[in-house]
Amino acid sequence: MHYLTENQNIPKELEEHIQDKKNLHTYFETRFDGIRPKNYCGFLFINNENYFIIPKITNENDQNLNTFIYMLIYAYDINLKNEDLLIADNKEHTIFELFIRFFSDALLDEFKRGVFKQYITMQENLKVLRGKYIIEQNFNNLYQQNIYCEFDEFSMDNELNQFFLYAIRIFKKFSSYSNLHRCEVVLDEVEYFNVDLKRLNIHFDRMNSRYKKSYEVALMILQKLIPMTQKSTDKSFAFLFDMAEVFEKFVGRLYGVIDSSTQLQVEKNYGSLKLKPDIVTRTTIIDTKYKKVNSRKELKRDDKYQMYVYGKNFRINDTMLLYPKHLFDVNDDLKLGIGDDMVRLKMKSLDLDFCGEYSEFIGEVKNRLRKFI
Repeated sequence: MHYLTENQNIPKELEEHIQDKKNLHTYFETRFDGIRPKNYCGFLFINNENYFIIPKITNENDQNLNTFIYMLIYAYDINLKNEDLLIADNKEHTIFELFIRFFSDALLDEFKRGVFKQYITMQENLKVLRGKYIIEQNFNNLYQQNIYCEFDEFSMDNELNQFFLYAIRIFKKFSSYSNLHRCEVVLDEVEYFNVDLKRLNIHFDRMNSRYKKSYEVALMILQKLIPMTQKSTDKSFAFLFDMAEVFEKFVGRLYGVIDSSTQLQVEKNYGSLKLKPDIVTRTTIIDTKYKKVNSRKELKRDDKYQMYVYGKNFRINDTMLLYPKHLFDVNDDLKLGIGDDMVRLKMKSLDLDFCGEYSEFIGEVKNRLRKFI
């Protein structure tokens, strides 16, 4: 097992592999002195070697990995069992495997309660009439002993289960976890299709709502999974997360617990101006920024303008830019504008350094965040 750190150069022996994999170029930056991960963390499996890309929070790699995993679990609302939380601390299991276990365990539990079925409209050429008689097709039917019919069948071969089957077969290429196979067996009557994730249009209602979490987790895994080859013998892959997204989701969920008025990703249109701050509470607008900033001197003009526009249009005069703590605490108060047009802006850094178990970590970071309110 090897550790890599975001925004720090990778070992020279790994550079050739990164250069050869074009689908990884988005996640790495080539500089004159080497190649380094951008603001992405996660897992690489290359040439039967495990590489963890971790955030730089402390000087202890194991602690940084635990913090990253805890942030993922909380940000994506993954309710793990106690034994799975122990696995999260076991470095022999990858981040990818942790999510695979959660997805397949949760899906199998739902299958045990009953596989989702719905009425599917079908057309077939049958020997006896079933459902609606299709006049046009029967008029052209050369085989007079059969009848073209249209009927509804209560079937598990629906779009949701087709998506699950597609996801399971993709995951099985990179994981041998037994419950993946058990889930696949349950879906033996479902026809396999390659699914275009960009064109998914699955709706949830009271009949299938219990599958929504499994669907969301599977979709997230598929979106973060990066196969590196088409060869069946080469299992190399990457599983990477944009840390700006993780930090935003993590802080957003924490704020939702701290302040019941919290709304996430509120989008409002003011004429041709579309605004979408990360977090809005009754009294404050918060935008998370996953970048290194030590003081107001490093605050970009665009960020100040953005927070001013948020405050004026949402009619909330207190705003905050929230960063992860790096070497220094950020603790600055600014005033944007004057008089009745003034918007107050706080710059704060959230300390994520904590050595402890998952529940203790979440509780401690929540307390630190409370102090900013």
